[in-house]
Parts: sequence; C-alpha cells; structure tokens
Amino acid sequence: MTITRRSILGAAPVLAACALSGGRALAQGSSVQGRSAPLRVGVIPILAAAPIYVAEKEGWLKEAGLSLAVTTFESGPNMIQALASGTLDVYVAGVAPLGVARSKGIDVKVVAATSVEENVFVAGPKLARFAEKGVAPADVFKRYREANGTPARVATQPLGSVPNTTLQYWLWEVAKVDPKDATIVSMGIDATQQAVLAGAVEGGTLREPAVSIVTGRNPAIRLMALGGEMFPNQPGTVVAVTRALLDKEPDAVQAIVTGIVRAVDLIGREPDRVAPIIEGALGKGLVDTATIRRALASPATRFTADPRPIVEPTAAMQRYQVKIGALDREVPLDGLFEPRFYERAVAGK
Repeated sequence: MTITRRSILGAAPVLAACALSGGRALAQGSSVQGRSAPLRVGVIPILAAAPIYVAEKEGWLKEAGLSLAVTTFESGPNMIQALASGTLDVYVAGVAPLGVARSKGIDVKVVAATSVEENVFVAGPKLARFAEKGVAPADVFKRYREANGTPARVATQPLGSVPNTTLQYWLWEVAKVDPKDATIVSMGIDATQQAVLAGAVEGGTLREPAVSIVTGRNPAIRLMALGGEMFPNQPGTVVAVTRALLDKEPDAVQAIVTGIVRAVDLIGREPDRVAPIIEGALGKGLVDTATIRRALASPATRFTADPRPIVEPTAAMQRYQVKIGALDREVPLDGLFEPRFYERAVAGK
C-alpha cells in the first residue's frame, strides 16, 4: 500500500476491517496479554517516522495492550549499536543499516515499511545559482568548482546509512559528478539541516520535514533531486523488530504493524487531522503545524506500509554499499523481510 498526498491504494481492506471490528482494526489474536513493560522503540525524528506516533496517539496501540518508550537517534547506524546491546525492541529507521546489523550477527526482521524515496538533495544558494534549467547536475558541480576554486561540500549521514548511500549513488552513478567537484561531509540529521541553512555546506541530503523547513526559511535553497532520481525505487524507513520480540510476542508485533497500516491510511486521508500529532512528536516547539502540513504535501513525501516492494531495491542498495566500502560483503537478505504481519493487517485477519 503506497500513499501520496493524492492517492490511497489498497486501503479498502483495512477500512473494512476497522468497521467490522468496531474501530479496533487489529488482526485476530493480536491483543497483547501480560505485557506490562513498554516496548523500547528507536526512532529517527523525521516525517517518515510519523506512522508510529500516529498509531500511538490515536490509541490503537493502547487498545492492543502496548505502550512505547521512544528514544531518538541521529542515524540508523547509531541505532544499530543499541540493537546490538539489547536495549531496543523496535527499530524505525532506514533499511540499509540492517544489512550491517545482520553481518554482525544481529537478528532483526523488517515487518513493515513507512516511507520510500524520502531522501532528496537540496542545493544551498551558492550551488543552486548554477542549477539553471537544462543544466546537468554534473555541470552544476563543475561550474561551482570552477567559480570558487574548491569542490562543493555536501552533507549527509554516516557511511552505511540510507542517506549516505543514496547520495553517493546519485553523485557518482547517476549524475556522474567528477569526484574533484564534490566533497561529502558526514554529520547527523540536525547538523545537516543547520549546515545547509547556515551555508556551511553547499547542499545535502535531507528528508521531510527538514526540506520544508530549510526551503521555507530561505527560498534560495532549492530541491535539486527527488528520491527516485537519486536511487531508483529508493528504499527508505522501515519498522524492524528483534527476533526475540517476534518469537516471544508475535501478537505485539502484529499490533504494531496493524497500527502502522492504519496510520499510513489515516495520514493519506486526513493530513490536517494528523498534522498536530506529528508536530507534537517531531516539532518540539521548533516546527509549527503549518510546516508539517507542507511537508505532508511535499513531493519528497511518499508513505507506504508494504515492505514487499522494497526487497529488491534493498538488495541493490546493499550491492552498492559493498562497492563503496560500507559493507565488507553482501549479506543474504533471505529472512530479513517478514511480510506476513503486513498481509494479515490488510486482510483484517
């Protein structure tokens, strides 16, 4: 099920299930019994994490007997360390670092997606002025270096993350930028946003709501490449659970996935209703609801709950991670994706 601001695909089975269950659209048998401790959830504070917050604030997880203890992280690779230490049950972040996790023996399962093609490239004012209509990206970077005598600095998250992999793929494989024309600077999500705004870098990979924030504050900052242009069918944020949680508490996992499916549907149908929820979770007083509404309508926003379409793109991304040194070798993806919980959620079973 993929949802943009203009379309909702495959939502009818979910809505029918909601009606038949009196508003409790959890798969049969997914009510959690005996869990008193909250689920430990790791989240990157981006728009793609919105479904988990919406599912919680709408009360669907509470109805299933679940509460959440949410910890925010700056990147997926940082969250892998928490998974390895056993301090997380649920991971809500980019899919690429999970290949690294599996290579280190950390057994996790992707049970749902939340978003695809979310990483986009924004050019700061100094770089954007060379991005005239019809000018190829490689020439944009070349013209910048020739005019300034230095390569353009572009910011992204650490090696191994989806933003980093996506940026490198776009620069070197798609746009064919000469390496002497661009330098990648690794930093956290918040730091990337601030660096673009302050002009400390000439561009970077951003996700919503950061895209709407920076372009709203400075119209000279331009969206230069969408996610699908940067990496075809770019896999984005997923919901993954530890093998221990899946084996011991499958009903809890089902409740989470069903909540995600319902949330993705609601976000697509009623963005104005969910915007205050998302603002409360992500804004922290720094982002207003109007900005969240713009982010929900952004071309960089594509919510989806179905994990199945991103299996092959994830394999392609992993192959590229080996090429750039983020992974030592390809890790078999057999067993990483567990779509049965999603399938039960949309079937209302």
